[in-house]
Amino acid sequence: MRTKAVPVLWGCFLLWSLYISSSQTMYPGIKARVTQRALDYAVQAGLEMIEDMIKEKKLPDLNGSESLEFLKIDYVDYNFSNIKINAFSFPNTSLAFVPGVGIKVLTNHGTTNISTNWAVKSPLFQDSGGADLFLSEIYFTGIIILTQNEFGHPVLKLQDCYAQASHAHVSFSGELSVLYNSFAEPMEKPILKNLNGMLCPIITNEVEALNVNLSTLEVITKVDNYTLVDFSLVGPPEITEHDLDLNLKGVFYPLENLVDPPFPPVPFELPDRGDSMIYIGVSEYFFKSASFAHFTAGAFGVTLSTKEISKHFIQNSQGLGNVLSQIAEIYILSQPFMLQIMATEPPTVSLQPGNFTLDIPASIMMLTQPENSTLQSIVSMDFVASTSVGLAILGQRLICSLSLKRFRLSLPESSRKDIKVVRFENILSSILHFGVLPLANARLQQGFPLPNPHKLSFVNSDIEVLEGFLLISTDLKYESPSKQQPSFHGWEDLSLLNGQWTGKATP
Repeated sequence: MRTKAVPVLWGCFLLWSLYISSSQTMYPGIKARVTQRALDYAVQAGLEMIEDMIKEKKLPDLNGSESLEFLKIDYVDYNFSNIKINAFSFPNTSLAFVPGVGIKVLTNHGTTNISTNWAVKSPLFQDSGGADLFLSEIYFTGIIILTQNEFGHPVLKLQDCYAQASHAHVSFSGELSVLYNSFAEPMEKPILKNLNGMLCPIITNEVEALNVNLSTLEVITKVDNYTLVDFSLVGPPEITEHDLDLNLKGVFYPLENLVDPPFPPVPFELPDRGDSMIYIGVSEYFFKSASFAHFTAGAFGVTLSTKEISKHFIQNSQGLGNVLSQIAEIYILSQPFMLQIMATEPPTVSLQPGNFTLDIPASIMMLTQPENSTLQSIVSMDFVASTSVGLAILGQRLICSLSLKRFRLSLPESSRKDIKVVRFENILSSILHFGVLPLANARLQQGFPLPNPHKLSFVNSDIEVLEGFLLISTDLKYESPSKQQPSFHGWEDLSLLNGQWTGKATP
């Protein structure tokens, strides 16, 4: 009997282990996909980035000693210092995905022009001056491995590095340049040998320096005075033959409380496309966490005076007068009038194909303050405002804009026959449409930050609302420091129509 029980116990243990492991799976709130088109552009942008970097980069000194038998000199000690790359060309460079491994870098037939200071010392003479070093037939190959550290920062490693320059030509300058150039050729081979031994260590050091910069990236970013957003990696990149997927946490937190929301992220899959360089999937979980975090932090509340309501209404004094006159017909208001609106629950987010909606359950209270008295409530009621969300990409941010679709007023049972109260539904709908939503949209103009590489901006961007997530399709443009322009241009660059963005991001 006990023998039969053992397999049953092991089976239960196995099922429990599978349950635990599955329950601990962390699904991303945001997915970013890099396609082959992005790698092809990275070749061009990468060479521009390298050009920007090497203008300020100082290469290590090159030292050595050679005998000059044809001059019967036992040795010549040489030192090349202040080595600077003035120009380079890598016409045959490619990047390709290595499934499950990383990105392979290959370049050949490269050339480089280098200027340097030199100094030589021998038993017969010593001198110094300037020189130019021309390297040709440069070959490099290696695999960039992408991983993550314990803080969710990306980490790069260089594997299988091989670098070699096949030819070198040294040209000395100065008063005795003719003499020095006559024995430059025998020195070129040992210089080339020493230089080739330095190339992979130099490249590896540059990758390590890049990792230092990557480790300082703010994966947790303050969005506003209420919330933070976490863009840390939740797992290593997923690499196929055609693309690379980055899985980001993509969750909002209240500013003072980094506790995950009480609902889990739901898995979603990006469609199989390759026409754009980058695809970013922003899940419903991302927006739900933003809603929950802002609600928890107390961001969904506003109190408006009559003056403030007037300030944010559309420039239509007659429309405003009609609204306020209707309020005056119901209640004779000789005292200051205020409107207090506050969400009673986190707004509900829904992403369906072609439709992004936000339902806001809230309470509204009309208040007045008689002279030398405290605030007094005129009327209080609950409502649900259903809004459609318009979307745009501006700079490196996702901009949302709310427009009112429906307004449903919830009245207490005892008040449902009170026609004075019922008449408030149209009045409050107008106040929401012309007074409150413009305030909300002014805040939303700050936008949601999107993950993007340094000095790369989004161009030719498009947004689709799919089942459970937004799909952002975009190309990239590298901006060198001398070419960079401010990324935020203002609302004049947007074209919002029926809650959906119809334009493109500004190149």
